[in-house]
Amino acid sequence: MRVDLHVHSKHSKRPTQWFLKKIGCPESFTEPLQLYRIALSRGMTHVTISDHNTIEGALEIAHLNNTFISEELTSYFPEDGCKLHVLVWHITEAQHRDLQKVRKNIFELVEHLNREKIACALAHPLYSINGKMTAANFEQCLLLFNTFELNGARNDRENRCLEAVTSALTPEDIDRLSNQYGFAPKMEEPWEKALVGGSDDHSSLTIARTYTELSGEDRIEPFLSGVLSGRGVVKRTPCTPKTLAHNLYGIAYQYYKNKLGLDRYVNKDLLMKFLDRSLRCAGDGDSRLMTRLYFFWNHRRRGNRKPPVPENLTHLLGQKTRRLIQDTPEFSAVAEKGGESFPHPEQTWFEFVNRTANGALLHFADHLMDHLSGANVFDLFQTMGSAGGLYTLMGPYFIAYSLYCQDRETSRALTEKYVRREMTAKTPVNIAHFTDTFYEVNGVALTLQQQVRLALKKEKQFTLITCGAERHDRRPGVENFRPVGVYSLPEYPEQKIFYPPLLEMLDFCYEKGFNHIHTATPGPIGLAALAIARILKLPISGTYHTQIPQYAEFLTGDPAVEELAWKYTLWYYDQMDTIYAPSRSTKEELVDRGLSVQKIRVYPRGIDIQRFRPDKRNGFFQTRYGIEGGTKLLYVGRVSKEKNLHVLQAAFKNLSDRVSGLHLIVVGDGPYLPEMKRAMARLPCTFTGTLKGEALCAAYASSDIFVFPSATDTFGNVVLEAQASGLAVIVTDEGGPVENMVPERTGLVVPANDARSLETAMDRLAADDGLRRKMGAAARRYMEDRSFEAAFIQTWEMYQRPPETALPAVSRAG
Repeated sequence: MRVDLHVHSKHSKRPTQWFLKKIGCPESFTEPLQLYRIALSRGMTHVTISDHNTIEGALEIAHLNNTFISEELTSYFPEDGCKLHVLVWHITEAQHRDLQKVRKNIFELVEHLNREKIACALAHPLYSINGKMTAANFEQCLLLFNTFELNGARNDRENRCLEAVTSALTPEDIDRLSNQYGFAPKMEEPWEKALVGGSDDHSSLTIARTYTELSGEDRIEPFLSGVLSGRGVVKRTPCTPKTLAHNLYGIAYQYYKNKLGLDRYVNKDLLMKFLDRSLRCAGDGDSRLMTRLYFFWNHRRRGNRKPPVPENLTHLLGQKTRRLIQDTPEFSAVAEKGGESFPHPEQTWFEFVNRTANGALLHFADHLMDHLSGANVFDLFQTMGSAGGLYTLMGPYFIAYSLYCQDRETSRALTEKYVRREMTAKTPVNIAHFTDTFYEVNGVALTLQQQVRLALKKEKQFTLITCGAERHDRRPGVENFRPVGVYSLPEYPEQKIFYPPLLEMLDFCYEKGFNHIHTATPGPIGLAALAIARILKLPISGTYHTQIPQYAEFLTGDPAVEELAWKYTLWYYDQMDTIYAPSRSTKEELVDRGLSVQKIRVYPRGIDIQRFRPDKRNGFFQTRYGIEGGTKLLYVGRVSKEKNLHVLQAAFKNLSDRVSGLHLIVVGDGPYLPEMKRAMARLPCTFTGTLKGEALCAAYASSDIFVFPSATDTFGNVVLEAQASGLAVIVTDEGGPVENMVPERTGLVVPANDARSLETAMDRLAADDGLRRKMGAAARRYMEDRSFEAAFIQTWEMYQRPPETALPAVSRAG
């Protein structure tokens, strides 16, 4: 005998998922007779229906051969309201009525089931239906129930945990639980548990994907008796979040087919053929489905109903999906042959939704950025509303991935307690680090590249996730997603914004089993990280390393834009569980702006002190650029307005007019470069462009003074590199760089945006060779305690510690 012991028909009417509630849809729309036929066609020898708190579906097929009446009862722990589902099989109508009277209290229900000798099992035991299931609730269930279900619709992680825990139970465990919870078990040999299997299907798409088999029986009573005694064998094909989402879409489509009666339109449209054959109720034969979306795309007879998504979105989706099906052979084949003709229909549906959503997202994201750049406030909100409608349509995937993650901590705790029988070490942190800069040439990107290398060297679970349009060779520890689209800022054309493929990233993070999300950007990729952390129920931390509000003011010259950028930035970082700031001044600024001081930690930063060393001084500038003798002042970094290079420009111009033998060298590239070249054309100034590798190391070591006029850098990695190379440094009194040197010991500090003070500091160091050498030597000693490897290990330890015990940053005193 083979029976799917947990399956729903249209008589299960009250959905628990908001997606189905929103459209007014029951949680199942499968006709009982149709369910019967499907189960038999998939190899089941007997059929039962277990609707929620009703036997109407089972009664509709009770006259047919090889059926029996069942239901799924909703019950509760009276002390905390934890909701449970209990499967009861082969009952009568009278027993059903009696069960309804006692079902709400789990203790009264179990007592009644035992007294009446009704076959039962606890459904999906480790799934928290209303968010209240704990390990303590489950342990009480071990005393109450003999039989537990391996559920076909839930995460197979919970099923594997259930198998392991029930097989590891001992009489001593039961005695301990009985003493702990104050009641005796309700069965003989309570440490011996039976397992059964059911699909928990609500859409007809997964009927009999999980079932219970027992050899040697062909009648219901001995079958159930054998199953409850532990002789049944559960056969299951594990489901995934994609399977569950596919089912949710299927339920909704079946609902609209019945409600709107639009079957007649299916054969008239390629899109409708695809939707019908992907989502129709299994076993429909030539019956055709019609969706509400199609109704709104192609027909204007809406009556009094409000469209579920904005008009421009429905029109856009209609266009893109038809084109997508035409251009994709796999989708065209589904439209002709049906989704069940393919081995993994849920994967095909995922690809279809993902590519449709990405196409629509690109359209709305470009409009959003255009409106934002042009300050078209009303159009901006209209576009955001349309984009919100798009994400509502993707809701089944967000629901599915969320449900598959919600009970992992309970499963982990039970596995450690009953299977491993010991307190294990804390689960190693497995980090997904989201960033929008990795392949670029800047301090943040170089630091991240070093982190990836060190994580591999130290065997840490660390994956850097980024999104770039250019193809790069695959690197261990790096996952580069192809963006949905790219947007270039009008004011900053070389700075590009990438639109990330959210569903693809979500699926990747789920499959890789990350237990911590870290974001290094509040941009679109950072928003994707935040959404994924919320959906997968993971802690999220963020690094604040770019002063976006100040950059916005520099680029636009509009204080209102800066304030708007602050509002967004503060909102974003307030969503973090922990915020990592690169300097105390940055932390104080964030606290002054309203972020919680308890959330913010200053993290250690270091550099490769073996790469940047004074002994790499080799006459680099004379050999490559013909610069002979004199005192060389060096700037390294992005050549852009926000770095205050106009201040350096003015200071050096005044100084070189009265002091000979000075040469300014600017290493880097950026939007301000052409203007700065023109302004410095008649001065002793060389622009090298971007330098990498050993050329950069030699440039540092072959210089005499490092000048960094920026007042917006949160850290200033180049200041560390210069000091490690044995240079005295000049920095401003604003931003992070001032915290990464020792005033009057490794360099000088000047007021920000003050060209005269900067000129004086450059003059002082240029004129005093002894002071310059002394500070350079002190700078190297200072950096020898700030290796990148030591900083990486400290940062990694911070990820595993609660905020109040996080390690302090390296002292300024070295």
